[in-house]
Amino acid sequence: MTVLVGYATRHGSTRDIAERIAVRLTDQGLPAYAYALDSLRGARGYDAFVLGSAIHDTAWLPEAVAFARRHPSTLTACPVWLFSTGLPMRTVGRWWQTGAREPKEIAEFAMLIHPLEHQLFAGVFQRDHTSLFGHLLFRAAGGEYGDHRDWVQIDGWADRIARRLRAGTPLTR
Repeated sequence: MTVLVGYATRHGSTRDIAERIAVRLTDQGLPAYAYALDSLRGARGYDAFVLGSAIHDTAWLPEAVAFARRHPSTLTACPVWLFSTGLPMRTVGRWWQTGAREPKEIAEFAMLIHPLEHQLFAGVFQRDHTSLFGHLLFRAAGGEYGDHRDWVQIDGWADRIARRLRAGTPLTR
């Protein structure tokens, strides 16, 4: 079983997560390949998909959205997992509670490609990732710059995917 771990990223955090997931799946006997979604010409040749995108303005990046919309028949014929990378709760305190949401495309994808699961991961957020206005808002909300990825959480999720794929049981949506 071959797995595509496709990603869309602006600053590399989502790419690093995708590569980590691909390595984790491969180490468990499931050949997995991490590719930027905008570099792929098609979706055929894979038996399962893990697709991820950075979240900007509560949305997936355009290249990730375009990939899912271009390949619904291939994606619905295979097990699909989705992940999003955004600001973690601990970086922005109470503001996260009201401002952060599941990316708006996830509801559409639920109907279009029927993913088995969507997982939200914290990413990396540095001062040079935002404008002066964005910086001022972020700091006023109590935000902390840095690498907030939880590799234990990411590894655990990849392990759960591997278990489901290796089990050979029907993957219902």
